[in-house]
Amino acid sequence: MIKKVIVSLSLLFSLALFAQEGTSSPYSFYGIGEVKFKGTVENRSMGGISVLPDSIHLNIQNPAHFASLKLTSFVVGGTYGNTTSKSETQEEKSKRTSLDYLAIGIPMGKVGIGFGLIPYSSVGYKIQNLSGVNNTTYSQYSGIGSVNKVFAGFGYQLFKKINIGADIQYNFGTITTKSLLFQNGLQYGTRENNASNVRGVNFDFGLSYETKVNKKYSFFSSMTYTPEAKLTLGNTRTLEIIQFLSTGAVSVIEQNQIPVSDTTIKLPSKLSFGSGFGEVKKWLVGGEVTFTNNSVLSNRFNDISGSTFENSIRYSLGGFYIPNYNSYSGYFKRVVYRGGIRFENTGLVIQNPGYPNKSITDFAGSIGLGLPLGGTFSNINIGLEVGKRGTKYGNLVEENYVNLSIGLSLSERWFVKRKYD
Repeated sequence: MIKKVIVSLSLLFSLALFAQEGTSSPYSFYGIGEVKFKGTVENRSMGGISVLPDSIHLNIQNPAHFASLKLTSFVVGGTYGNTTSKSETQEEKSKRTSLDYLAIGIPMGKVGIGFGLIPYSSVGYKIQNLSGVNNTTYSQYSGIGSVNKVFAGFGYQLFKKINIGADIQYNFGTITTKSLLFQNGLQYGTRENNASNVRGVNFDFGLSYETKVNKKYSFFSSMTYTPEAKLTLGNTRTLEIIQFLSTGAVSVIEQNQIPVSDTTIKLPSKLSFGSGFGEVKKWLVGGEVTFTNNSVLSNRFNDISGSTFENSIRYSLGGFYIPNYNSYSGYFKRVVYRGGIRFENTGLVIQNPGYPNKSITDFAGSIGLGLPLGGTFSNINIGLEVGKRGTKYGNLVEENYVNLSIGLSLSERWFVKRKYD
């Protein structure tokens, strides 16, 4: 087990070295960035559903599922993303690599505990523009940063068919945005730097239900609820007079601190429920609906305009199939084949002068494989997601993305006294 943990940690640090930006979306400028999917590669490959109380795979979407674990599970995963951003006149490509989760779940009889690290939101964009007569004015807008969560939770088998659970999450991170303006013919330009240090706590509560329909088939159901919470933002702003050097670098000629107020942002309440039907260790089909009260969201600084927020809803449908989970004759008979789709109204509404307000939507389809490692319960999970966010009409940006996710799930029995040395 120690060797496997070392390999996992090596993978983690390799991902972390490249995880400079978790997104490349200009829409991440608003609020506290693009909210990331909270789940493993296994969940993501099935459209995001989390209804299955798996005994060997850690489910971090619903803390009630911690009580279903029979083996200690260590999971780590990351994503390589390729995005093509289109407007009515331009097209740009971007790439990114991000760490998605690092967590461990430990069964303790009727109780299961879990803890780990996951991203909540990411900011990452760079927009350049030439305007004015003969394109004499150059402007650049960029942002980077993230809000991350350290979480700890438990699940408890309340009755034979019902689990309950809860977790606590501490949110932390830093977001930095910059806007630069330079006029041809002038020696100096200006740059505004805004930074926010984010802190706050929130909770999740979960419920799961499983029952036999007959000797062969089972019915699953789950629900999670996240109450509204608050994040405190310590904000700073500087205004700089700059000069472009012949090398392309920027030299700061003068810097002034601009007083700005600290702000408080509400994290929206969220309710999710879903159901699934299938044959245990063979196949499952399930669906899930998530309602998020995004209308309480606001931007980091009081003087940021151009957007409002509305309540959002996400629909997910997916499942898996295993030809023969205990086959000894064929490796691919033990492979888990996954697939799913999702549609989401993100809750972000862009206010673009001269155009109607536009709600930003996100649609994606996904497939995945769970590849067993030898004769163990551990596996490598690979998922491919293809989707589209936003629109190129109304002077906005359409993002067509392809995400390749890889996760490692190590499952073994811990704390068992050896009978033989």
